[in-house]
Amino acid sequence: MSDLLAVSSGFVAALGIGGIILAAVLVTILIITKLVVVGSPSEMLIISGQGQRDGTGYRILIGGRTIVIPFLEKVARLSLRNIQVQLEVKAQSGGGTMMPVLVNGVANVKVSSDPAERANAIERFLGQPIEELRRVARETLEGGLRAVIGKMTPEEIVEDRDKFVQTVMHEVTDDFRKLGLLIDSVNIQNVADEEQYLESIARKARAEVIASARKAEAQQASEAVVKEAEANAAARKAKAERDAEAKKSEAEGRQLAEQARLLADTAIAESENALRIRQAELAREAALKEAQQQEAAAQAERARLTATDVAAAEAARDVSRARAEGDAASVMEEGKARAAAIEQIGHAIQKHPDALRVMLVEMLPSVVGQLADSVKNVDLGSVTVIDGGDGKAIQGAGLSRARMLAESLATVESVLGIDLRQLSQAIATKTTDEEAGAKA
Repeated sequence: MSDLLAVSSGFVAALGIGGIILAAVLVTILIITKLVVVGSPSEMLIISGQGQRDGTGYRILIGGRTIVIPFLEKVARLSLRNIQVQLEVKAQSGGGTMMPVLVNGVANVKVSSDPAERANAIERFLGQPIEELRRVARETLEGGLRAVIGKMTPEEIVEDRDKFVQTVMHEVTDDFRKLGLLIDSVNIQNVADEEQYLESIARKARAEVIASARKAEAQQASEAVVKEAEANAAARKAKAERDAEAKKSEAEGRQLAEQARLLADTAIAESENALRIRQAELAREAALKEAQQQEAAAQAERARLTATDVAAAEAARDVSRARAEGDAASVMEEGKARAAAIEQIGHAIQKHPDALRVMLVEMLPSVVGQLADSVKNVDLGSVTVIDGGDGKAIQGAGLSRARMLAESLATVESVLGIDLRQLSQAIATKTTDEEAGAKA
C-alpha cells in the first residue's frame, strides 16, 4: 500500500513538473510572439520608442523580422502599395488662347521607400487614413495639371499627349518628393472644351491623320506595286538564269553521259573482244587437248583393236584351219567311200544290167516324194479365181500343182535320160510275170 502511494505521489509530481514545463513553453511562445514582429515587403514598419543614432526616435523595417520590446516600443505600419487617384481639372489653356479646357485622367501614386524620402511620408501620413494620402496626392496632381494647361495650347495638349503627361509629372515631382510620395504613372483619359474647339481640332487632326494615312497607304501601295514588279522581274530574271543554268547543266550532263556511254561501250566492246579472243584461245587449247586426248585414245584403241583383231584372226585362222582339215578329211573319206561304192555299183551294173533299173525304181518313190514336197511348199499367196460359170477355171487352179509335179518328173527324165513311164511299165510287167510264175 505504501508502495502504491509512493508511485502515485511520483506520478502526480511528474504531472506537476510536466504541467509547469508546458506552461513555461507556452508562455515563452507567447512572449516570442509578442516580441517578434514580421514585416511584409509591401509595407513599411515603423518601430518607435527608442532613440537611434541618426537622431530619430524610430527605426524602419521593410520585410524581415525584428524584436519589439513591450511597453518600450510601438509598431506602426505604412502601406507601400499603389493608390489610384482620379483627376478632373478645368483650366484655361495658354498660348494666348485663354480657352477653358477640361482634363480627365487617373494617376497611380505610392509612399516612397527611398531612405531619402520616406521620412517625409512618415511625418505626414503615419497614423492617417489612406483617404488623406489620396486627397493630398490628388490636389498636388491637379495643381500641376492646371499649371501645365496654362503653359500649353489646346493643340499641343490634344496632339501630343505624351509630352503633356511628361510635363505634368515633371511639374509635380518635387512636390511629391517633399511629401514622401512617388508617381508611378499618369494617364490622361479625356481632353475637352465647352466650345468644342478641341473637337474641331481633333476632327482636323483626325482628317489630317486619315489623309496622311491614306497618302502613306497609297504610297506604300505604290511602293508595294513597284517592289512587287521589281521582285517579279528579279524572279523572272533569276528563273531565266536558273533555267539557262539548268539547260546548260543538262546539256553538259547529257554530253558527259554520252561520253561516259561511249567510253563504257568502248570498254565493253574491248572487253567482249578480249573475251572472245580468250574464249577462242581456250576453245583452241581445249580442241587441241581434246584432239590430243582423242589421238591418244585412238592410238590406244587401234592398238587394242589391233591386238584383239590379231588374236581373233589368229584364233579364227586356227579354227578355220582345223575345221578345213576336218572337212577335208571327212570329204576325202566320204569321197573314197563313194568312189568305192560307185566302183562296186559299176561292177554290179556291168554284171547285171537290170540292176540299174531296179536301183532307179527303188529311188523313184523317194525322188517323187521330194518333188511332191517341193511342190507342196510352193505358196501361191492369195489367188482370186474368176470362173465363167463352166468350172474350168476352178479345175485349172486345182490341177496346177499336178502340172507342176508332172513338169518336175519330165525334168528328171530329161536330166537322167530315162523314160520313167516305160521304166515303170517294164518293171510292172516283170513283176506280174514273176508273180504268175510263182503261182504256177
